[in-house]
Amino acid sequence: MTYVAGFLTPVPNENKQAYIESARKAWPLFKEYGALQIMETWGDQVPAGEHTDFRRAVALEDGETVCFSWMIWPDKESHDRCGASMATDPRWQEMDMPFDGKRMMWGSFTPIFEDKA
Repeated sequence: MTYVAGFLTPVPNENKQAYIESARKAWPLFKEYGALQIMETWGDQVPAGEHTDFRRAVALEDGETVCFSWMIWPDKESHDRCGASMATDPRWQEMDMPFDGKRMMWGSFTPIFEDKA
């Protein structure tokens, strides 16, 4: 079964194009390490919640938008191999981060139900 990595990222609105370009530049490297699919999204309807929400999760500031992204991997091993490469493959250091990485959230998930239309 596949493996999923998910991300929430606060991106300054003026960096939207730079964020898109960064994702496009990184995608071939993720694919090389085995990623099957990527989805990068720009917040459109991200309401403030009563107890918790995406905004609070990343300490969203004025002039920023929450980006919600995920990658599909063939398995956990491929995902973990890619993660380990970030400390050893110098190409990762060449990537731009047009956002505050300290407020980025991420996690990895094992699917428990999957279907397609």
